[in-house]
Amino acid sequence: MVVFYWVVKAILAPILRIVFRPWADGVDNVPREGPAIIASNHLSFSDHFFAPLPLPRKVIFLAKSEYFTGRGLKGLVSKAFFSGVGQIPVDRSGGEASERALRTGLRVLAQGQLLGIYPEGTRTPDGRLYRGKTGVAREARVPVIPCAMIGGFEFQPPGKIRPRLRIRPGVRFGKPLDFSRYYGLEQDRIVLRALTDEVMYAIMKLSGQEYVDEYAQRAKVSVSLPRRHRGTGVPGDTASQDGRTGSAGPDDGRTGDAGPRPAQARTEVAAASADESADE
Repeated sequence: MVVFYWVVKAILAPILRIVFRPWADGVDNVPREGPAIIASNHLSFSDHFFAPLPLPRKVIFLAKSEYFTGRGLKGLVSKAFFSGVGQIPVDRSGGEASERALRTGLRVLAQGQLLGIYPEGTRTPDGRLYRGKTGVAREARVPVIPCAMIGGFEFQPPGKIRPRLRIRPGVRFGKPLDFSRYYGLEQDRIVLRALTDEVMYAIMKLSGQEYVDEYAQRAKVSVSLPRRHRGTGVPGDTASQDGRTGSAGPDDGRTGDAGPRPAQARTEVAAASADESADE
């Protein structure tokens, strides 16, 4: 599979560069050898191609298992492709599945490789940056390189297969984050949240995205509810009524551009919400 990865990259790289003219910044921030985590925002399906494109090293991303479980010819092609380019399937249902994903990531790092993670857990539904899951924090005994995909949401909006050629997608790598001060505290949920917020803050600064202190998956559900109830007399935007849109209300101190608070224990963390138990 290692050979297949470089064969695919050798074929795709010149095509992608000529057709889509992607750009990259901060490539030197990614170590040339040794284990490290690339923690990236997730704007579109194209991130799988443009994030590792400028790097001279193989990046192994944890990808949703649906890419590997399709049926028929399309399913076989999808499984062969994602396996060949270094993607590892993970079950995102939480609980034991999340623990298996964690163990998989640790094995990748133990082999001295680059592990790619999308801390948000899923693609953004609206182009904003959402709250990170603490899986990245559980594996952070190696350098963590914040990575920002730029323009991907406009380049390939959700549900669109054909990319917009007038948009040049880009990727920006930040300086490695050192979390050695947290070693030995991986079981402390407040520490995990503080570390994760620091990673998300770095991504936000690189990407320029508006930050939403909410899980992207929950936001997707909030967005889908008005569609399901359309024409039934149910009030339209339930998300805006319960304050889960990410925009700050009159008494909500979480302004969209404030971002996560790095290395700070917040009261909501102490509550240990049910969402945290499903973190990847």
